[in-house]
Amino acid sequence: MANRHLAPDTPELRAEWGDFAFTPEWDAKAKAAIARYPEGRQRSAVMALLDYAQRQVGEVTGTQGWLPIPVMEYVARYLDMPVIRVVEVATFYFMYNLVPVGKFHVQVCGTTPCMLRGSDDIIAACKKRGMSKGHTTADGMWTLTEVECMGNCATAPMVQINDDNYEDLTSERLDAVLDALARGEQPKTGTQEPGRHTSEPANALSSLKDMVRENHDYRGEW
Repeated sequence: MANRHLAPDTPELRAEWGDFAFTPEWDAKAKAAIARYPEGRQRSAVMALLDYAQRQVGEVTGTQGWLPIPVMEYVARYLDMPVIRVVEVATFYFMYNLVPVGKFHVQVCGTTPCMLRGSDDIIAACKKRGMSKGHTTADGMWTLTEVECMGNCATAPMVQINDDNYEDLTSERLDAVLDALARGEQPKTGTQEPGRHTSEPANALSSLKDMVRENHDYRGEW
């Protein structure tokens, strides 16, 4: 699994990120997130603000983004909370990157359902393209991480690349997804199994067939 650690707090890091502050657009989102909570509970917005901060860093770096220590300190000041509490949240949840990542962060699920359905082949396909777990390729394009279950067991094996999931993968299907991303295209997200809509049985639907077309209300028929 991923080796989680903070990036070293160096003078160079401070020089690059020490004056971090939300842009007006992200600041408006941060204030809106805080406003969702009652008075005295503003610190509950820490997860949203860490996500916004990471995305702003991503805009600057042209990557998925990450959370340098000075950026986490900024979030702590913004919410008037101890820095260690912010760091605790950032280090607990895998949605936050603690070190720089590439333009595309390829997170491969290696938990039992995905492993039984071929996640080893998925990791091998990534390695054939020059990726290695816990590292970013020299061109800055790909970062590979093996993670725990991401909740798509019925459509295993799967990967998450930045904000999108790709499921029912084979090495060939993953190659097609990665090739499209490298070309600047947006491949189809979700299941890659031809003819499959979401996570319904792969062969044929046996019930709730109208749900394929719309959010059908069956209550009047029961």
